[in-house]
Amino acid sequence: VTGGSSGIGKCIAIECYKQGAFITLIARDENKLLQTKKEIEKYSVNDKQVVLCISVDVSKDYEQVENVLKQAQEKLGPVDMLVNCAGTSVTGKFEDIQVNSFERLMAVNYLGSVYPSRAVIATMKERRMGRIVFVSSQAGQLGLFGYTAYSPTKFALRGLAEALQMEVKPYNIYITVAYPPDTDTPGFAEESKTKPLETKLISETSSVCQAEQVARVIVKDAIQGNFNSSVGSDGYMLSILTSGMSPVTSITEGLQQVVCMGIFRIVGLFYLGSFDSIVRRCMMQRERSESADKTE
Repeated sequence: VTGGSSGIGKCIAIECYKQGAFITLIARDENKLLQTKKEIEKYSVNDKQVVLCISVDVSKDYEQVENVLKQAQEKLGPVDMLVNCAGTSVTGKFEDIQVNSFERLMAVNYLGSVYPSRAVIATMKERRMGRIVFVSSQAGQLGLFGYTAYSPTKFALRGLAEALQMEVKPYNIYITVAYPPDTDTPGFAEESKTKPLETKLISETSSVCQAEQVARVIVKDAIQGNFNSSVGSDGYMLSILTSGMSPVTSITEGLQQVVCMGIFRIVGLFYLGSFDSIVRRCMMQRERSESADKTE
């Protein structure tokens, strides 16, 4: 599990550990990794289980990522499931976001998933089995105000997942793309400090989920080999609306998409209208406030 020292990544690691898995946690902060290791070990179901910690930045040096994953597989055996959960976020108006933030987010959120996946895929193909999970976001299904740096990196994961799934399906390897909503994590709390007003108001139209709930859904969908993983009714609607040419796990899933697409599009248009209304109101309030300041 990359990004496994906190938030959704940590909860996914706990969920897998509860099911008897051996866990490799990968993150940058060694102290947080060791704290998380102790927390996870409380949930052991047998004496043989191991939690291995590796401190590395998965977005910087592919060879280093490849080497540490090789070492992990030598200690614990081949990777059955890779969960790409390392990620970060920056919010703000397009013109206010520093250019290097666009570069950093693409490196962490996209390349930080490419490198670990590239490092394990050959072994998975040889074994004719494996699961790879990409943790995207609902902001990877719908571009929203304030997420011009973040959303594209999460959209990119879907393109990678669809292309990779077509390559590896004959080898009995299944890809899952998870689209969690706003989730109560340290990263979300940090992001909320700098959110523009418009982004906050749009986010408030849906509830904040708990990381444990999101983790349970992701692990279940990954084990079942589902391509899409969504949480709640909003998540289900977005997955239907954005299904496009993405793979389906069953005929039933495909039929649900065909039947519900039109209805959900109508509902979605109302949502988009309300979001546009929020942005317009905020702009008008800001202009009135600026005008009042000038007259004073």
